Amino acid sequence: MAQDRYRRLRRRPVGVYARIAALEEELQECRQLNRRIAELVDVVAELLVPIADRDEERVREVLAQYRASI
Repeated sequence: MAQDRYRRLRRRPVGVYARIAALEEELQECRQLNRRIAELVDVVAELLVPIADRDEERVREVLAQYRASI
C-alpha cells in the first residue's frame, strides 16, 4: 500500500525528491480509489430508481452492465 511505502521511505534518510515521489504515488492511488467509489455510487443510484419503481427488468439490466464492466 502507498502508506506503507511512504512510511518506509520516511524512516530512511532520503531527499525531498524521493518523498515527493512517494506522496505522488499515494495521491495517484487515492485518485483511483475515488474514481472507483464514484463509479459504485453511480451504480447504486441507477439501481435505486428501478428498485423503487419495482422494475425488475431494469434492475437485472443495470446489474448485468455493472458485472460486465468489472
